[in-house]
Amino acid sequence: MSTNKPWYQVDDQRTLDSPSLLIYPERVKENIRILKNMTGDTQKLRPHVKTHKTIEATVLMMEAGISKFKCATIAEAEMLGMVRAPDVLLAYQPVGPKIERLVSLIRKYPQTNFSCLTDHIDAAGSMNAVFQSNNLQVPVYLDLNLGQNRTGIDPGDQAVSLYDSCYRMTGIKPVGLHAYDGHIRDRDFAEKKKKCDEAFASVQHLKNTLVARGFEEPVIVVGGSPTFSIHCTRPGVECSPGTFVFWDKGYSDLCPEQSFVPAAILLGRVISLPDSTKVCIDMGHKSVAAENELARRVYFINAPGLRPVSQSEEHLVAEAGQDHPFKIGHVLYGIPIHVCPSIALYERAYTVENNQVTGEWKILARDRKIGV
Repeated sequence: MSTNKPWYQVDDQRTLDSPSLLIYPERVKENIRILKNMTGDTQKLRPHVKTHKTIEATVLMMEAGISKFKCATIAEAEMLGMVRAPDVLLAYQPVGPKIERLVSLIRKYPQTNFSCLTDHIDAAGSMNAVFQSNNLQVPVYLDLNLGQNRTGIDPGDQAVSLYDSCYRMTGIKPVGLHAYDGHIRDRDFAEKKKKCDEAFASVQHLKNTLVARGFEEPVIVVGGSPTFSIHCTRPGVECSPGTFVFWDKGYSDLCPEQSFVPAAILLGRVISLPDSTKVCIDMGHKSVAAENELARRVYFINAPGLRPVSQSEEHLVAEAGQDHPFKIGHVLYGIPIHVCPSIALYERAYTVENNQVTGEWKILARDRKIGV
């Protein structure tokens, strides 16, 4: 067993081409343990699988007693069906062919209870028609807009009306409320909690209104990673963080109150020395998520002083300074600033335990289609 070595280091680096994605299963298990401890009740957990997209991480969660999941794509939903996940919420409003694909999923994986979102009467009507024609009644959650302004309906009178309309349909059955507050990203915990609680008050009011009007108490699925540390202590809700499983540099900086540990690393190499102060690394747009500004795409844990100055599809050029120690072939280990889209760039990951490569995880649900 290796000792006194950095946790991320691979002993025989020569066996790994670069860029590569490395996953550390023991650290994944640690993050699942932390997740459970923060809620104290696995029934309050509905983790989002959009970060890891793997059967293996899903199985680890199920072995830890987690039975409810959230996903964003039909492929992710199918991956969950493949491992017989009991309860799967497609956190997306299916439109067009996705409605028929959801029907196919329900038929193919009857042991899984699939549900989805809706935020508009036209979309609800389209789903109802397809599900009804297939003799199905699919549970739906009202998608609420708490300020993200991406999808969702305002949690006021319109939401009550839509909930009532869905209740009168026979192909769908409203069962809950979905409220994502990903726009609340304050680093200061007190300020974040204040905004989070204010936003959630409208969800609670809507729930109370629905109950007062005679509807069964709706399930509330709320939050993501930034506000998980607040919602995890809130009674009567299901929490759906996703990034926790691998964590990343971005959320580590943004959410210091959360103690998750990095469990996914990108391995790259110096492939060129453009001039006396710069290095070129084989980690371009196709290797690490590039939606953030250049300086915030990857953090090299064994070379924190490197400063990216340009990036293209297959290359990342960084300023290293005069008399830097880097040579061609130097191995670098990078924590993605945003791990979720970075994971989706790889078809497989190598697992590392005790500084040894021990196997592979296929990033199965990075594909848009698996079977249906």
